[in-house]
Formats: sequence, structure tokens, C-alpha cells
Amino acid sequence: MAVNDPIADYLTRIRNAQMAGHRVVQIPASKVKKSITEVLYNEGLIYRYKFDEQDGPQGSISIALKYSKPGNQPVIRSLKRVSKPGLRIYKSANELPRVINGLGVAIISTSQGLMTDHEARSKNIGGEVLCYVY
Repeated sequence: MAVNDPIADYLTRIRNAQMAGHRVVQIPASKVKKSITEVLYNEGLIYRYKFDEQDGPQGSISIALKYSKPGNQPVIRSLKRVSKPGLRIYKSANELPRVINGLGVAIISTSQGLMTDHEARSKNIGGEVLCYVY
């Protein structure tokens, strides 16, 4: 099955795995998905990840999802795709969005790679707003 928007597919797979209470989710790999996974890990939103190069033509990503101790609720409450293939959303450094007044993270695709809105603001670079995570 061909996927038109691989980033939206990535976010949906994580969302569905969390709703089903899975500990680990397998996702087909790409450079952008690997970068998003590393940003999620660095922000403490996922437990750990592993890139498997042998699985399929591009490999796959295994992501261990993180749940909070009391109530076993997922750490990631919401994943929202912002810039879509049909409508790209670009912002300059001073226009970058603040997700839930700084409590959430916007993942930005910049000329220096993928990073959070906090990092992009501190480096004073803008880019494409890929998604919001909180």
C-alpha cells in the first residue's frame, strides 16, 4: 500500500499503538522518521528506539513507548500533523509556534536538520513545521 504522507502515517501508528496499550511499535524507516524518533527520544517522550536495517528495503524503526506510572497513561498525549503535502506550513524563527505555552514540542524541519521549536528559536532559524507533540 502506497502512503502519500509518511509522516502522518508515522504519527498515526504511534497514536494507534498507544490507544491499544502496546509497549513497542514497528514503523517502516526513512531518514525523516529516524530524525523525528531521535527528537522524541531526546525530549523524553519515548522510552527507547532501535533502527533495524535488515527489515525490508529501507529497514524499520522499533519504538518502545513510554507510559506514566500512576494510571498507565501514555506520556505522549497528542500527535498532530501541521504541514501536509497539500499545504506546507513554513515559519520564520520569530514566528515559530509555542505548543501549550512551551509545555509541548513543535518539530521543525530546518536547513540544519530536524529539531524542536526551542532549539530552532535559540539558533534563530525557521523552517517547515512538521508536527506538534504534547
